[in-house]
Amino acid sequence: MKILVVGGGGREHALAWKIAQSPMVS
Repeated sequence: MKILVVGGGGREHALAWKIAQSPMVS
């Protein structure tokens, strides 16, 4: 699993984290 967070902001990080926790992402 590779996630690139552009901006590094808190909101972007939180969004990427939620996506990472999603069972649909492998």
